[in-house]
Amino acid sequence: MSHRDAKTPKSRRGHNRPVVDENAAFPAFQPTTSTSFYSRLRCALRLSLVLIWTFWACSLQAVLVRLPGRLKIMMPRIYWRGVCRILGIKTKVIGQSAGGVRTAKDVRNGKRPVVFVANHCSWLDIAIIGSELPVVFVAKGEVGKWPLIGTASRLGRTIFVSRNRQDTGRELQEMAAHLWDGDDIVLFPEGTSSDGSRVLPFLSSFFAVAKPGRLEKVGLPKAPPVLIQPVSVVYDSLEGLPVGRSRRNVFSWYGDMDLAPHLWSFGQWRTMGASLMLHEPITPDEFLSRKDLSRATYEAVNTGAADLRRGQPKAAGA
Repeated sequence: MSHRDAKTPKSRRGHNRPVVDENAAFPAFQPTTSTSFYSRLRCALRLSLVLIWTFWACSLQAVLVRLPGRLKIMMPRIYWRGVCRILGIKTKVIGQSAGGVRTAKDVRNGKRPVVFVANHCSWLDIAIIGSELPVVFVAKGEVGKWPLIGTASRLGRTIFVSRNRQDTGRELQEMAAHLWDGDDIVLFPEGTSSDGSRVLPFLSSFFAVAKPGRLEKVGLPKAPPVLIQPVSVVYDSLEGLPVGRSRRNVFSWYGDMDLAPHLWSFGQWRTMGASLMLHEPITPDEFLSRKDLSRATYEAVNTGAADLRRGQPKAAGA
């Protein structure tokens, strides 16, 4: 695939010293993967396999969600692992998850469910996180209306939220119910997706389920005590080479970008890699306000993402 959007650095001197440039691995004049019949065929085959895999996985999950037990919790993880395998994405996990598969009885006996808080730059974040953690996602309401993706999301027991304040109570109640049932949930408190080169400021309102304010406490069921685990997601490998700033648009899906062209372009690359950094859990009770909790979580996610982009990940808690 040609890299027409990658620009050659200006004012480069004619000497033999190496140029320190994060995009040097993907120069415009030396494409890593050419757009060819085979790359288009690869993409078409991948998308077809994803559709077939989604049909069978959703058919099975439609039965599992009506049955007791933990299979309905594990099935989405199996599904997303299959999607990543088909798309050629390998995920490196750094740190330990504080979550797990638990029952409502476990929660009543004092085990805290986990609210994972992650940065967000693409629909791929759901595949990467979902393939490694048995979780329930919190997504914007429009996702539930998308063809195929909406169906898969509902079968994955996704919690849909809107920006309408009148629905806040119902949405918090639904999240609290999932936590009481033993589910771990994932929040993307940026409120939108970014271009992958930075983490946008977190909206403290997303932390209401972990640290409710006075308005949320009135007339609503209280969620169980939870842990907050910050998560940093960065796409750092493309065709076996490090990803620079100009190549982040291969993965990122944000703004008013159309999904279909993004999928068609993305699917033509052979191999990709992502890093998932799980930071030390945070106890919401240790913070005086929701804004303080939001700020501390943001700092962990932002610092971890910056380290991953530089190729210098630090172990959780280091």
